[in-house]
Amino acid sequence: MIKPTTITDSFRHKGLRKQLVETIRKKGIEDLEVLQAIENVPRHFFFDSSFLEYAYEDKPFPIGAGQTISQPFTVAFQTILLNVTKGDRVLEIGTGSGYQSCILAELGAKVFTIERHKTLYTKTSRRLPLLGYHSVKTFFGDGYKGLPSYAPFDRILITAAAPKIPEELIIQLKTGGIMVIPIGPDDVQTMTILVKDADGGFTKTEHGAFRFVPMLKDKAK
Repeated sequence: MIKPTTITDSFRHKGLRKQLVETIRKKGIEDLEVLQAIENVPRHFFFDSSFLEYAYEDKPFPIGAGQTISQPFTVAFQTILLNVTKGDRVLEIGTGSGYQSCILAELGAKVFTIERHKTLYTKTSRRLPLLGYHSVKTFFGDGYKGLPSYAPFDRILITAAAPKIPEELIIQLKTGGIMVIPIGPDDVQTMTILVKDADGGFTKTEHGAFRFVPMLKDKAK
């Protein structure tokens, strides 16, 4: 992994990541590959230098444009529900800092990620190659529209609160593919798995309450 010149990954940071892994393990995250991915990705690289001390707390944190870097437990939980296997083509809606994208890449996924905020898109599209994650393809656009020219996808991950299931994204999911999406109003959402059926419909299961920033339409300047 290539390290940015302005931030180092010290023994202290690596130790803090091990502590973070133990924290989320105690909260019920048991998938060894996902835990290893959390330990591998230096979360402090996704923070401004003045906030590095918060990087290894199991909490979300603001990253600008009204968005957050998700709580590590939530990142791990969504990743487990997505059930990624090496080589899967994964569409991520809501790039944000790029942290979730890197976790997916650590599992061998080919990640296509969309961000609607230009400032976040610009910052993250520059950051990820510096970290060595060249397999992550970043796009500036409307997440509700997905990436039809790159479809179909094996997996689709939504990292923002959707008021309902986006139909255009279901169309872009392979038969048998999995979508993980928090559905509900702005105050609380239900983490939901959708498995696409052969007839174009889907089978739905629900997996607890979470809080995400809202999924908005169109691109933001």
